[in-house]
Amino acid sequence: MTTSTLFKKTMPFVWAKLILGAISVVASIIILALFLLIVSASGSEGLLWIFLVIWICATRAINFFLNQYVGYLVKAGHVAVIAEAVTTGQVPDNMVEYGKNKVKERFATSNVYFLVDKLVKGAVKQIQNGVGKIAGLLDFVPGMDIIKDLVNSFVSISLNYIDECCLGYTFYKKDESAFKGACDGVVIYAQNWKALLKNAGKTMAIVALITLALALVLFGITYAIFTLFDGNGLVAFLVALFIALAVKEAFIDSYIMCSMMNTYMEVAPSTQITFDVYGKLCNISGKFKELFEKGKQEQPAAFVTAPAAAGVAPAQYAQPQQQYAQPAAQAPVQPQANAFCTSCGSPLDANAAFCSSCGARRS
Repeated sequence: MTTSTLFKKTMPFVWAKLILGAISVVASIIILALFLLIVSASGSEGLLWIFLVIWICATRAINFFLNQYVGYLVKAGHVAVIAEAVTTGQVPDNMVEYGKNKVKERFATSNVYFLVDKLVKGAVKQIQNGVGKIAGLLDFVPGMDIIKDLVNSFVSISLNYIDECCLGYTFYKKDESAFKGACDGVVIYAQNWKALLKNAGKTMAIVALITLALALVLFGITYAIFTLFDGNGLVAFLVALFIALAVKEAFIDSYIMCSMMNTYMEVAPSTQITFDVYGKLCNISGKFKELFEKGKQEQPAAFVTAPAAAGVAPAQYAQPQQQYAQPAAQAPVQPQANAFCTSCGSPLDANAAFCSSCGARRS
């Protein structure tokens, strides 16, 4: 299933995110209108700057509350549906209900989801910083600082969506605990980072241009409206910025997430986990080690023991109950090839050369 198809088929979650963003923007504008009325009635321009600071803080607080306590769960439901769609080729009929049930089933409470998400974010960030230290050894090369900063900025933006990929893997691995699945998800990312960052590079280049164009258009419209009513240019810019962020979080971020998860969930089922990666990541990241330990506590029988040193051979691990170990004569499990149409996601007839739904040629 293509990223565009995945994005279109999961639009209910995109609209839900946009509604949350709209609530935040409307609340922000109402607070701003009240402050402007107070300033106008008092006749003191000095109050304008005080209220402006309070307004910005209040707006960010509202946005934080909506994202933390509502938006997070909407995003989790979206992740669950994307994971199902990519691995099976089918989007659940009642996707909103499906996503809600999967989140409850997988994480029990929102606090568990927040903790897993926080640990995954922290682990990925620490891994990135560990790689960045290696690049620091080349600081003596002229211009290397600029190149390193650009690369770090790109990687940092790209990694913002890796936690969704790892959480998506927890929905795919239904037989594992949430912590265990997320831990394996980070390992799978570490083993496939080249393919994932290559895809992220293509996506981010397009998205950067779209975001810039969106910000300019919204600022132009907002500034024109505020100028018409003798408004403040700085306030117009801030309102435009908040609107742009709401639209970006709903549409652009959702598209990037679909793109990253599409690539990730295609390679995850067939990835043969290399056991020594656990030890290496535990040495690099305290957050990953904490995630690893929680996974062991919840599912000790199915979780490998981290090595004391990164160089321990795979044979020295306590092997899980056939979860990681493959029989010697068994080939690595491969994802189903050409089972679904890559254009519309419909199931394909085993002997058909073309999709019966959209007519696309079978790849």
